[in-house]
Amino acid sequence: MTAPQQDAALYEHAMRHALSLAANGPVTGGNPQVGCVLLSPDGEIVAEGWHRGAGTPHAEVDALSKVSDARGLTAVVTLEPCNHYGRTGPCSIALAEAGVARVVYAVDDPGRTSAGGAEYLRTAGVDVIPGVLRGEAETFLEKWLTATRRGTPWVTLKWAATLDGRSAASDGSSQWITGTAARQRVHEQRGESDAILVGTGTVIADDPALTARGDAGEFLEHQPIPVVIGERAIPADAKLRERGFVAAGTRDLELVLGDLFGRGIRRAYVEGGPTLASAFIAAGLVDELLVFVAPKLLGGPRTALGDLGISSIDGAIDLTFTGVEALGDDILITARPTSGASSTGRE
Repeated sequence: MTAPQQDAALYEHAMRHALSLAANGPVTGGNPQVGCVLLSPDGEIVAEGWHRGAGTPHAEVDALSKVSDARGLTAVVTLEPCNHYGRTGPCSIALAEAGVARVVYAVDDPGRTSAGGAEYLRTAGVDVIPGVLRGEAETFLEKWLTATRRGTPWVTLKWAATLDGRSAASDGSSQWITGTAARQRVHEQRGESDAILVGTGTVIADDPALTARGDAGEFLEHQPIPVVIGERAIPADAKLRERGFVAAGTRDLELVLGDLFGRGIRRAYVEGGPTLASAFIAAGLVDELLVFVAPKLLGGPRTALGDLGISSIDGAIDLTFTGVEALGDDILITARPTSGASSTGRE
């Protein structure tokens, strides 16, 4: 291989390692998962780091802290180094002041205030190579990137239903449609979300705690923020009052999502009943669907979704199945609105 080809292969190998490091960081908390590898002039890894959450050193600074002299090194980073003062200082300045000779990164930072690190580094005389393994990094950071570019959280909608699409029996009972394995997966999904969204009707009818728990009932490390959408008052003795919650005070979903983004929420897990689920779908605000299907039949009117305003088969919302998983006797189907579907696809 020629020298440029050798460099490209080296940077791709280092970038894949940086992506694996990034996966050690938390998926919640508003910040992206970022990994960094420092290479010597002969291509050897001399240090590595990753971001461990809000308020902790960013991946680049974490890696720099492990070397006494970074002059002449190459930093391979999964995301363009930030260029602003937040809870920590700009990584662009840290890299330049440390004497790093080259910065290789995968994806441009889409943040309105944090972008611009590459330009700063070039101005400081640092060689910058963008776009290495961009596609793989875009996939890895998809939810955070989508939320940041759009200014609203990534929305995951979940429901559980019988094989004939019922979310409850005619008397209103619904515990439990699915088995323990499926219910535990829901708790894990909650723990990977910044917020759980429910409607006031669900809170009044079911009085849920909306916690994320492990197999033995213990609290998981991360607890999502409960968000109650609607205009009705929450009962004074509701379980949610014991741990705190966000009362949206409105049914305007776009307004709610914009507010949540401003609160640092990047992953929203919608777990309300058919009314809220239908409203999110009809408004085209769902990025991903998680549907737990139980091998049961109920019949009757209590369907998992209500009216979506679709009167003809031609108006059906097309989905793409992205995963099917067996959980005990139940099945988890993961799907996404197909690009260009009639009621989906926010800009």
